[in-house]
Amino acid sequence: MATEPRDAPPDLGISRRSLLKGTAASGASAFGAFQAGAQEAEAAPTGGPEVEVEITINGKPERFTLDARTTLLDLLRERLDLTGTKVGCNHGQCGACTVLVDGTRINSCLRLAGTLDGAEVTTIEGLGQGGEMHPMQQAFIDNDGFQCGYCTPGQIMSAVGCVTEGHAGSEAEIREYMSGNLCRCGAYKGIVAAVVQARDETEAREAS
Repeated sequence: MATEPRDAPPDLGISRRSLLKGTAASGASAFGAFQAGAQEAEAAPTGGPEVEVEITINGKPERFTLDARTTLLDLLRERLDLTGTKVGCNHGQCGACTVLVDGTRINSCLRLAGTLDGAEVTTIEGLGQGGEMHPMQQAFIDNDGFQCGYCTPGQIMSAVGCVTEGHAGSEAEIREYMSGNLCRCGAYKGIVAAVVQARDETEAREAS
C-alpha cells in the first residue's frame, strides 16, 4: 500500500552551520559565566571565626591565625608545605594522614588545628634526628614495607605510635592496632615485619 509523503520541515531561514555556531557561542558564554562565578566564590571571604594558636611542629614553635574550621591536615600541607602527610579519604578511615600529637597518633584530617594550642605535632618530616632516619623508617626500607609509597608516611607514623603505646607485642597485635591504616598495594606482610624489627631495635636500645 502506498504511503503519503511526509510534509517537509518548515524553513526557518537558519542554515545548519549557523545553528551550530549559535549553539557553540551560547555554550562558551555559559561556561564563561560559570568560571566567573566560581572565581568570585573562591575570592569571597569565608566569613568563619578565626582563632590564634601556637603549635610546636617538628620541634619548632609556630604561631598561626586560622579559620576555626581549618584541619590540622590542611594546616600542615597548605600553610607549612609539609606534604609528607597525605590526603586520603578525609574521613579518618584510611590513615594516610596520620601524625603524632603529644606522642599519640591521630588522623589529622579529623582534628581541628584550633584545638591544638600548646600541643607538639610530629610529622614524617620530623621523625628522624640529626640527619638519620628513624629506626621505623629504616625498617620499612629493609622489609619492603611499601610499594607505591602513598600510604607509607601514615603507616610509619602509626607504627611508631603502635610501638610507643605498647601494642606491638605480637604480629597479631600489630595487625590489630595497625588496622586503621590501609595499604591498597597490599604490603601488609612487610609492614608487620618492619614494626617487629623497629620494636626489637627500640627495646634493645632502651635496655643497653
